[in-house]
Amino acid sequence: MSGARPPARDLETFALKKKVLRLETLYDVSRSLTAARDEKILLEEILARAVPVLDAARGFAAAFEDAEGSGTVASLGVEPEPDPLAVSSDPFVLDLARAKTALSRGEETILGRAVESVAGVPLLGGGRVLGVLVVLDREARGPDAPSFDEEDRRFLVSLAGLVAPTLDAARRFRALAADLDRLREENRSLKGSLGVDEILVGDSPAMRRAKELVARAAASRVNVLVTGESGTGKELAAKLLHAGSPRREGPFLALNCAAVPESLLESELFGIERGVATGVEARLGKFELASGGTIFLDEIGDTPLAIQAKLLRVLQEREIERLGGRTRVPVDVRVVSATHQDLPAEIRAGRFREDLFYRLRVVEIRMPALRERREDIPRLAGHFLARITARDGRRAPSLSRDAVKALLDYPFPGNVRELENLLEGAAALVSGDTIEAADLQFGIAREVADELPVTSADLRNVENAHIRRVLAQVKGNKSRAAKLLGVSRRTLYRKRI
Repeated sequence: MSGARPPARDLETFALKKKVLRLETLYDVSRSLTAARDEKILLEEILARAVPVLDAARGFAAAFEDAEGSGTVASLGVEPEPDPLAVSSDPFVLDLARAKTALSRGEETILGRAVESVAGVPLLGGGRVLGVLVVLDREARGPDAPSFDEEDRRFLVSLAGLVAPTLDAARRFRALAADLDRLREENRSLKGSLGVDEILVGDSPAMRRAKELVARAAASRVNVLVTGESGTGKELAAKLLHAGSPRREGPFLALNCAAVPESLLESELFGIERGVATGVEARLGKFELASGGTIFLDEIGDTPLAIQAKLLRVLQEREIERLGGRTRVPVDVRVVSATHQDLPAEIRAGRFREDLFYRLRVVEIRMPALRERREDIPRLAGHFLARITARDGRRAPSLSRDAVKALLDYPFPGNVRELENLLEGAAALVSGDTIEAADLQFGIAREVADELPVTSADLRNVENAHIRRVLAQVKGNKSRAAKLLGVSRRTLYRKRI
């Protein structure tokens, strides 16, 4: 009998096969979504899977860009392919957007054409409708009626749950890529407009020499050692060396070797493998992270001898070995290092490796102390005051003649950094438009210098007296003294005061 209903066992087998097919489809979709693809290819692939699985005759999918109806459309069996505006304004698609869940209907008009059945689901991301997936004209298969049912809608919801996050992530990635391109362009523009003269301010002979060396060394690939007292602008010089180099598009990573405990310094530099100790996760070191760019090793003179030996091997072989690792990882890094130490004296004392010194010091750039270029102080003061007040939207105050004289007479043991901090405090406290000498809070460095006899007022005596005064103020607490002085505890101990 041709109209006889299939046996119950055949119905159960058909239903089971249909469920297995849909689960396999969802699994295949979840795997395929991990590959990078554009929206058109993604929509075409989803349609190619949804239409046959749901026994539909045709279908279309759309991804909307904005409220004006721009976007991407893919279709299967729908000719001609509809445009995004037609899809976004279709009454059934508008119903899907309002319902924010799967819908199915019998006879309906879709895109101006009559269909016998339709089912669709919105693609939701971040609370917004990113697009839709619609299938049309279900064919009767086995015991199924020629209309979409609850099980079909559940499948569409599951499919949309996989597709929509991928679509949303792709949109966000494109936006981030656009932002990155914009920032790179801005960075190139800034690098082109901000030269050495705008960052290293000063026209004194000593400063002109330093700037000339920075500009010349930047274009090369050699390692550079920047020397000078604390606060003279060694890191600024390092950044300029990177910005003017062929590696300017690569990363610039800085590490203060004196600020990291000896037990952690090796892993900070070279990374660490997972499981070296309980609860330790794998982590890349600065050398790997800076590959293709520049690594700046500040206060290299405070590096322990054991780490110095490993740094030497890295510079010689251009490979690193992570802490707890067994394989060597090649790195392509330019090394710029800096120190306020007298490294030749440290070599003679056995505290620094001579072979490492020559590897680091292919080119040496000495940043002059502020007392060696006092003629730059007025210009530096104006530069800092303009920058400090610009942050608050204020007009920069001027310096009185007495204030300028006081700045010129001050020894500035903290160099340019101390000058900037001094002016920041004065700009915050001044009540009028002019900073007077009384507004400059020089602190204890001036008291130390004033107490020294003229015959003893050389740099070492001034420095030692300054350190002793700070230690007396903190009752001998060297950790606090080191923090106030802006140096590491290790450096302070080396002073042997």
